[in-house]
Amino acid sequence: MSEKEKMLSGKAYLPNTKELINERFHAKELCVEYNSLQPSQMLKKSVLLDRLLGKVGKNPNIEPNFFCDYGYNIEAGDNLYINHNCVMLDCNKITFGDNVFIGPNCGFYCAEHPLDAKTRNSGIEYAFPIKVGHNVWFGGNVTVLGGVTIGDNVVIGAGSVVTKDIPSGVAAVGNPCRILKNIST
Repeated sequence: MSEKEKMLSGKAYLPNTKELINERFHAKELCVEYNSLQPSQMLKKSVLLDRLLGKVGKNPNIEPNFFCDYGYNIEAGDNLYINHNCVMLDCNKITFGDNVFIGPNCGFYCAEHPLDAKTRNSGIEYAFPIKVGHNVWFGGNVTVLGGVTIGDNVVIGAGSVVTKDIPSGVAAVGNPCRILKNIST
């Protein structure tokens, strides 16, 4: 099994293989190019997003600066909006449903490192997927960790750190993020 296959299956892997390094360079170069475009260059932005992301639906709008590790592990439905300064460590799948709105300075981090210093220092890491449903709004400065699934019709309050699954139809907030109340859809 290759290191890339291990990465995508949630197994321990070494990220500094030639293949993975080259794929990260490619994605980061596309991010730099995307972030340097003028706001009015909508067609060029669309073409670059198609090259960078694994799947993108209709009407995506990603404000600069946007950064990711691989790009091809990010899949989004229609009407994705990502505000400024978003970071996605997509060493595993990050999936967004339709009508997802992401506030500024948010991070989606699939990468995890061992707690044991000796193992961590060997370079081994893990990557777990993030799945976000339809009609989800993330306030500013939200962090979502790997292995988390967020249901449909959810609001995640500003500054939250999402470490566990969030069911559909709720507003959740805090560090760690917890359900505040049910919301009608």
